[in-house]
Amino acid sequence: DEVDAGIGGQTAHRVGERLAELARHAQVLCVTHLPQIAGLADQHLHVEKVVRDGRTTVAVCELAASERVEELARMFGAAGDDATAQKHARKLLQEAAGRRAG
Repeated sequence: DEVDAGIGGQTAHRVGERLAELARHAQVLCVTHLPQIAGLADQHLHVEKVVRDGRTTVAVCELAASERVEELARMFGAAGDDATAQKHARKLLQEAAGRRAG
C-alpha cells in the first residue's frame, strides 16, 4: 500500500517500471496517487469513499480507456478536462502499451 510515499518524478516512474516488470510474473495490486505508477498498470481501478446517511462505503470501478486519461490528468493535478494534462496522460499510456508489446 502506498509504495509511492515520499517519491515523485523520475523515481516514481522507475518504481512503476519495476512494478510493471514484477507484474509480468505475478499479480500486483498497488494503491497509488502518482500518475507515473498508475499509467503503467494493465488495469486501472478508481476507488472512492462514499458517505451517505452517516454510513461509509467504498465504491470501486474499473476505468475505461477514456476514463483513464481523465483520471491520470486529474492525478497530474489538473482538471480532468485539461487538454495539456490529457495529452501527457495519453503519452504515458501509449508508452506503457509499447513496453507491454515489446
